[in-house]
Amino acid sequence: MMQIRARSSVRNAAIGVLAAMLLGACATLPSTSGSRASAHGPAQPLERLKVAPVPSDQDSLKLMLAGQFALSSGDLSGAARDYSQAARLSDDPALAGQATHIALAAKQWDLAREDLTHWQTLRSDDPGVWQARAVLALHDRKPDAAYEDLQRLARQSEGKGWSAIAQVLLSDDDKEQAAAMLERVAKPDRLGDKVQTWIAMSQLAARLERPTLAQSLATQAVTRFKTADAYAWAAQLKLKAGDKTGARALFADALHRDAGNTHMRLAYAALLSELGDNAEAARILAQGPQDDFTFAARAAYCARADDKKLTEALYREVKALPEPRPDDRMHLLGQLAELLDHKADALAWYDQISPDSEHGFEVQLRIAILQDDNGKTAEALALVHELQARAADDSKELGETYLLEGELLSRHQREKDAIAAYDRGLQTLPDDVRLLYARALLNDDLGHVDAAVRDLRHVLELKPDDANAMNALGYTLADRTEHKTEALELIQKALTLKPGEPAIIDSLGWVQYRLGNLDQALEQLRRAYDKQPDAEIAAHLGEVLWVSGQKDEARRIWDQGRKKDEKNKVLIETMKRLVS
Repeated sequence: MMQIRARSSVRNAAIGVLAAMLLGACATLPSTSGSRASAHGPAQPLERLKVAPVPSDQDSLKLMLAGQFALSSGDLSGAARDYSQAARLSDDPALAGQATHIALAAKQWDLAREDLTHWQTLRSDDPGVWQARAVLALHDRKPDAAYEDLQRLARQSEGKGWSAIAQVLLSDDDKEQAAAMLERVAKPDRLGDKVQTWIAMSQLAARLERPTLAQSLATQAVTRFKTADAYAWAAQLKLKAGDKTGARALFADALHRDAGNTHMRLAYAALLSELGDNAEAARILAQGPQDDFTFAARAAYCARADDKKLTEALYREVKALPEPRPDDRMHLLGQLAELLDHKADALAWYDQISPDSEHGFEVQLRIAILQDDNGKTAEALALVHELQARAADDSKELGETYLLEGELLSRHQREKDAIAAYDRGLQTLPDDVRLLYARALLNDDLGHVDAAVRDLRHVLELKPDDANAMNALGYTLADRTEHKTEALELIQKALTLKPGEPAIIDSLGWVQYRLGNLDQALEQLRRAYDKQPDAEIAAHLGEVLWVSGQKDEARRIWDQGRKKDEKNKVLIETMKRLVS
């Protein structure tokens, strides 16, 4: 909770021990006169130096080191005990404060009170004392006492105490008590003139489930400061409350006041994207000053919106920038050219980027894909094999090369070779879930059900909460085996992990169909299709409609699916099997 500082305390304790040793030595030096000195010469220094040993429970440095070891091993209780003993042997207020903080973190309340008492005797005006005292007061259900110390923290200059106040309230196990205390302390006349303080307290109110206070502080922050951060946070609260219109209005007002504020535009664009309006997000970012970051963000929003007109305008704008072009910009130009299906241009941009640059490996993968698109499959595969040799020491990159090799081979109906590529990759990377998953899906397409199920089960052994693998295994079991009850359990669990995911809802509808529950199947498949009207979901929904006797609607859904993807294998097979 509170930062632990030990270096100065260790140094002070070490100096104290050394001083004691030297003083002890001086006190025990014998006289050089007498028969021994005269008969045998002066005694040697090591013979004369006698240091009384310090008992372990009185050795401050030893206790502090023991506390450090206990902390590093996660033994908070042991650390609290050792630091407390060390602090009692010292008059260093920093060490006393450290002992108090550790005791509080360990929830050793009685020890924390003792350490705090010692700390107060050394330095009662330390704000850390007020903070620790407030923590203990809240634990003891003495809110008025805690309030007095929190007020002291709030009165610190330049708003320095609000971070400590937040720490105190977040540490309280009684969130209702903490929220009530925040309402008492976070008064507008105390929050000062720093927008960060207002936003932080509004965020704390939201975290403590005080939405009215959170919204009030956010609204006042906007009125007082009119900064991008204030508008962005106030808009997030509006959005969380379901007020999308209010959120957009806040940003529109903000940009009207400060059209050139890049931070504001980025925040507004992010909100618009969250609301599903990626094209408007790209348009908002196109206004005002531009840099490589805003260009990249605009490209992402254009891609999500699949808006060719906006993408083309951005491509021309970035291409018109003066040379020399940095690698990042050429990478962006290549991506934009790909989005516009200007494959030759994309390849030309990528060819100018050094393979050793930040995006060099990713660019080389894209070059291989474009070579294959241009009919140069042999050159593409040769490049992939070259990248495999280069990436031998990087498991992530190496796995990506085998994934791409399998994908390229599958494109050309060389499924046996693709399986062999995945096999080679898994010989080197036996637990690479990406390769296991890809091989499973290809084996499923090829009708090698046992192999597909085996790989998907292995993925779930490695990643038990992988919702995608869970869904894929459930769908395969439902579609290709008699294990339909297990399939239903897997898909339902996947949906709890990724609620609202259209692909999983589609699988749920399909397993209900396989179980003979047509009404439930239709309900889920309609829901999936409403969320994501793609060709494969159209195939499934159409089949259940057809079997249910709703053949006209089935044909309509299939026609819609064909407009999305007329080459979809599942849709083609479904229509051929049922209609022909």
